[in-house]
Amino acid sequence: MPMVLTPMPNLHQRSKLPKKVIYKVTFPNGKSYVGSDLTDDICYFGSVNPELVAQDFTRKMRRDFTVRREILWESATASTSEVLQKEIKYVLALRSNDPAIDYDRRPKLRMQIQK
Repeated sequence: MPMVLTPMPNLHQRSKLPKKVIYKVTFPNGKSYVGSDLTDDICYFGSVNPELVAQDFTRKMRRDFTVRREILWESATASTSEVLQKEIKYVLALRSNDPAIDYDRRPKLRMQIQK
């Protein structure tokens, strides 16, 4: 029986179905931003408001810092609508829309009134 060789996949080619992902970007101050990426672009770090981030860092702090991007969820089959709904669920679950702790601003944080 002849040996069948299968070619190694080209690691530089993208999958025919790119994964859609929900990610969390964490800044050195512990604040984070939850977002979605419909193309699974490794270089995409979201559309966080740069003014919100800048006000939390001094000039000296800006000179050298590390940002972490963590994939929380991924799918090759979810619709764009499903991904956006899932993003909102993560934002709410992680309280990423609380300005005191994170950088997401949507959906608007609804403060509970204490009685």
